[in-house]
Amino acid sequence: MPQSVMERETDNTKRVALQFIVLMGVVSLFGDVTYEGARSVTGPYLSLLGASASIVGLVAGIGGFIGYALRIVSGYLSDRTRAYWPITILGYGLILSIPLLASANLWPVAAILIILERIGKGIRSPARDTILSYATRQVGRGTGFGIHEALDQIGAILGPLIFSAVFLMGHGYRMGFNILWIPALLCLAVLLFIRRKVPSPVRLEASGPLQDIRDKKGFPGAFWSYSLFSFLSVAGLVSFQLISYHFKVQGIVPDSHIPILYAIAMGVDALVALMIGKAYDRVGLISLIVIPILTIPVSALAFSHSSGLVLIGIILWGAVIGTHETVMRAAIADLIPLEGRGSAYGIFNTIYGGAWFFGNTVMGSLYDLSINYIIAFVVGMELLSIPILFLLKSQRGL
Repeated sequence: MPQSVMERETDNTKRVALQFIVLMGVVSLFGDVTYEGARSVTGPYLSLLGASASIVGLVAGIGGFIGYALRIVSGYLSDRTRAYWPITILGYGLILSIPLLASANLWPVAAILIILERIGKGIRSPARDTILSYATRQVGRGTGFGIHEALDQIGAILGPLIFSAVFLMGHGYRMGFNILWIPALLCLAVLLFIRRKVPSPVRLEASGPLQDIRDKKGFPGAFWSYSLFSFLSVAGLVSFQLISYHFKVQGIVPDSHIPILYAIAMGVDALVALMIGKAYDRVGLISLIVIPILTIPVSALAFSHSSGLVLIGIILWGAVIGTHETVMRAAIADLIPLEGRGSAYGIFNTIYGGAWFFGNTVMGSLYDLSINYIIAFVVGMELLSIPILFLLKSQRGL
C-alpha cells in the first residue's frame, strides 16, 4: 500500500535526524582528534617549555574544574536565550587554541591555550547535548547518543596516534600541533554546514513553541535521584591517569604500550556505546545497573601485577566509560522536558565532573597507602549507588 502523507513526513524526519546525529558525530570526531591528540602530549610539552610537575598538575586541574563548572552557566544561558547554535559554535571555536600551541614559546602561554580549550568544552557541552537530544527522539535516545559517542571515540583513538606517527617520522611537538589545524578547521566547517542545513533542530522533537522555563518550578525528583546515582557510581571509577601511573611505577607494561592500552579502551568505548544505547532504548534506565557491576572489578584488575588481568581491567574500564557517555546523556533527555534540558545538562555535567574529581582525589591519596583501600572505596561507592538506582526505578515506574 502507498504511504500516507504523515508516514512519509515521519520517515523524512527520521532520516534528517539520523543524518544530523551522524554529522554531529563527525564534528565530535574531528574535535577529539584535535584535543585528545593534544592531551596525550601536553604534559611533556609543558615540561619542555620549562613548567614543573606541579604546574602541569595545576594546569590540568584548573582546566578540568573550569570546564565542568562553566556547564551550569552555559546550560542555564542556553535555555534562557535558546541560542543553542551560537553557544555550541562559540564553544567549538575555542578548539583553535590547540593548534596555536605550535607557536607557544613560554609555558604560561601554552597553559592559557590549554585552559581555553577546556573552557570551550564547558561552554558547548550542554547546548550541544541539548540539540542532539532533539534528534535522538526520532531514532531512540540510546541509539542516537550511542552513534554520536562511537564517532567521538574514533577521534579519541586517532588523535594520539597522529602524534605517535609524527614522533616516529622524526618530527617534534610543533609539527604535531600544526597538523592539528586540519581536524580543528574541519570540525568547525562541518558544524557550520549542519547549522545551515538544520537551523532549528528542536523541530525534530517539538512541533509547537517551547514553554518559558520561568514557568517551571524546578526539576523532578527523579532527576536528583539520577544525579545522586551518577555521582556515586562515577566517584568509584578510577581514572586512566592513575591506572597508567600504576603501570609506570610498578613496571607492569612498557611505556610504549600504555598509549596502546588507552587506544584499546577507547575502541571498547565506541563498541559498547552502540550496544548499550540499543539496550537503553529497549529496557530504559535499569540498563544503568551495568555501571556498578562492571566498575567494581575494574580497580582490582587494573591495579594488579598481571598483564593479562590488567588488559581485562582496561577493557572493562572502556566499557564503563562508553556507558557513561551514552546512557547517562540519553537519560537526561527522557527525564527533563525540552525547555529545561540545557540547564539540566549543565547541572548534570557539573555533578559528573565533581564526582570524577572527588573520587580520583581520594583514590590517588589511597594509592600510597594500599591498593586494597582503593578497592574498598570503589566497592563502597558502587554498592551505595545501586539502591539509588532502584529508587529511581520506582519514581519513574521503569
